[in-house]
Amino acid sequence: MTEANIATNQDICLAMLRDNDRDRYLACLLSPEDKRGALAALYAFNAELARIRDLVHEPLPGEVRMQYWRDLLEGSAHGSTAANPVASALLTTIETHRLPRKTLIDMIEARTFDLYDDPMETRLSLEGYAGETASALIQLASLVLSPVEAAGSAGAAGHAGVAQAVAGLLLLMPLHRRRGQVYIPLQILSATGLDRDAFLAGQDRPRISAAIEAFAGLGREHLAKARAAGPIAPSVFPAFLPATIAEPVLLKAQNRGVFLFDRPLQPSQWRRQLRMALSAARRKI
Repeated sequence: MTEANIATNQDICLAMLRDNDRDRYLACLLSPEDKRGALAALYAFNAELARIRDLVHEPLPGEVRMQYWRDLLEGSAHGSTAANPVASALLTTIETHRLPRKTLIDMIEARTFDLYDDPMETRLSLEGYAGETASALIQLASLVLSPVEAAGSAGAAGHAGVAQAVAGLLLLMPLHRRRGQVYIPLQILSATGLDRDAFLAGQDRPRISAAIEAFAGLGREHLAKARAAGPIAPSVFPAFLPATIAEPVLLKAQNRGVFLFDRPLQPSQWRRQLRMALSAARRKI
């Protein structure tokens, strides 16, 4: 593939992020220019997986879409990947930066959970889901930015990813509830006197607030552990930028409880951009 084609595919990925994932789009812009295209390919792949549930009405068509990406990574894709700029850019990024395909395949496997309405059973299962999605994405981005320094921030990436995932799930909680999905682990619901059906029914507002507060507290716990994991090398810090906007969401969710179903948690775009820019300058999550 020519350099012009590679650049075009990466530009398409950036444009997709601008439309579908503004926070990671900004993270790309705050990253070294020579790494932006590769980061955009990774983030666009993640965005493609994340939106599959929104595009299908039944799990089976979603499984088919997941299988496309699985086949691509396993080298058994049908037809030319040139027709799909995200797929093409992703393969180029994998080869250029020697990224582990198994980590990306594990991300697909974890995202298959999103296609169904099965409850998240335990805190450990939630942490595993977050580890194979958000945490893995931070670590892959770190490998793109600096393979030498990436290993030193693996612990921070693991915890930051869980915090980011919990914040993202809190933002999407009204949508998930309408669908009948519950990402708060049953272990947490049970500790607050709820089960899946009671949470979805929405009648016991004090207990639902307690469950949401505990769930957000789990995210804050992991954010604290990420910060305590030690300094993050400046060369890989841009990989952590999307996680730096998790804390305001977690704090607001703890304060708002059940009322997050009535008013959106998401801070304004300019506040998120300012927080990421300041974090980039200070190199602090």
